[in-house]
Amino acid sequence: MRAILLAMVAVTAVGSARADKVVLVAGGGTGEDGSKATEAKVVQPFSVAFDATGNTLFVEMGGGERFRQIDAAGKLTTLAGTGKKGQKIGDAAVAEFNGMHDLAVAPDGTVFLADTFNNQIHKYDAKTKTVVAFAGNGKKGFAGDGGKAADAEFSQTICIALTPDGKTVYVADIGNKRVRAIDVKSGVVSTVAGTGKAGVPTDGEPAKDQPLIDPRAVTADAKGNLYILERSGHALRVVDKDGKIRTVAGTGKAGKDGDGGPALKAAMNGPKYVAIDTDGSVLIADTENHQIRRYMPEKGTMELVAGTGKAGKAFDPDPKKLELSRPHGVTVHPKTGELYIADSDNGRIVKVVK
Repeated sequence: MRAILLAMVAVTAVGSARADKVVLVAGGGTGEDGSKATEAKVVQPFSVAFDATGNTLFVEMGGGERFRQIDAAGKLTTLAGTGKKGQKIGDAAVAEFNGMHDLAVAPDGTVFLADTFNNQIHKYDAKTKTVVAFAGNGKKGFAGDGGKAADAEFSQTICIALTPDGKTVYVADIGNKRVRAIDVKSGVVSTVAGTGKAGVPTDGEPAKDQPLIDPRAVTADAKGNLYILERSGHALRVVDKDGKIRTVAGTGKAGKDGDGGPALKAAMNGPKYVAIDTDGSVLIADTENHQIRRYMPEKGTMELVAGTGKAGKAFDPDPKKLELSRPHGVTVHPKTGELYIADSDNGRIVKVVK
């Protein structure tokens, strides 16, 4: 009897153990709009987000130039963009974009699209199926702080992020070496980090008075912190609620080591996206290392989440055995906690589930 009980306990323990598992979400096939997302062709997915009705949204960069949706049934459709590179808004069906890198969904359902090489940010209206102007006059430059964002000049609106309350849009204005903020209600734009000069910021100083190397991505947490990821700076920096900046991860030099130890001694290589997990930790798409990593603010450490570190397309249900190829997006589903990865050069989106 004792042996039977021990066996039952062992089986229960094994059954209750939950390991992370990778699941294909979209890409890898040849299907067009209307097909299952897992059987469809996806071109350079760069960022993933979610709306309140259960849809998964993403943008395609070069060669794709589309804003697309996967509905709750797993069907793929295009919401905006013809697939042709251009600069045209209005009717979403005939809209043209130039190198979209990112999107963000506001609490009211508004979708912001970062039309990077057009130096603009647009809003998508699902009710009218239109794309309307929000920020950037389409000219590449730096101008407009203190005025309306629609009249301002940006230099590659490469990445955007909303504050949790949806009141502010942060813009990684990479060509201007600045991070700018747009008040959603008033439409007024301002600079919150960077001077326009290239350099490594000094810890503890006001972010507006410090240089940046190349702010590639931004994200905001619930505590009022703004995280800035620098591509060729190979570093993650944070601007606290008092506006002071400091470096929290990365050595400043390209590399691929340091997982499990202090984040400031962990090397990255051309990281290109950053997002906040449900526990407040910071997810990083370490693009040129073909991995997803995690910065733990409370511990000050770095951890490996997914990827072997080798570029490839081999699919494995074990996240750390999965081969990625230059992932450009990572985000977490707000309800399920599942981690979505835009595996860009493999033309697919995968998710890590428990």
